[in-house]
Amino acid sequence: MTSLIPLYHLAAEQKSAEVTDWSARISWVVGLLVLIAFVYWLMRQGWKWRGSLQSGLPELDSTPEGFADGEKLLTLTGRYHASTTAGQWLDRIVAHGLGTRSRVELTLTDQGLDVVRPGAADFFVPTAALREARLDKGIAGKVLPEGGLLIITWAHGDKLIDSGFRSDRSAEHPAWVEAIDQLTRTTEGTAR
Repeated sequence: MTSLIPLYHLAAEQKSAEVTDWSARISWVVGLLVLIAFVYWLMRQGWKWRGSLQSGLPELDSTPEGFADGEKLLTLTGRYHASTTAGQWLDRIVAHGLGTRSRVELTLTDQGLDVVRPGAADFFVPTAALREARLDKGIAGKVLPEGGLLIITWAHGDKLIDSGFRSDRSAEHPAWVEAIDQLTRTTEGTAR
């Protein structure tokens, strides 16, 4: 019986857990939500600031009349990832909607490259503005296995731009590189 007395005293001396302080907990949650909203607001301001810095970029060309009547060299459906300053894969261009990721339908003809983006601004790259095409692994905000992106370099105003695309069937990418390089060589040959 003596051994039960110390256990009884221990049980009698223990205190119950403190009641949760709900006002402090709610304050922390609200503070965290305000911090997250502030960070998103700063990101949005950065996006708008980048757009204002790039406001000197001319308006994008639209698809010319009679483009659909021409012979299509290649078509592609897939994703448009981004456009960057040529050679600088992290310098995203956001002016005129070029920073908006979207689905894409590309059509290449002798007149140029038609970029149709549902939910974003469409644009047209004349053949004379096309510079090259290559396979790469990354462009602003998107990194894929080696050769997973089709990068098309084109001139717009006095700026060279790299635009990144990924086909739904990536086996089509080499044909696009070859066709654009052949088209640019032909254009350069007739310009001389």
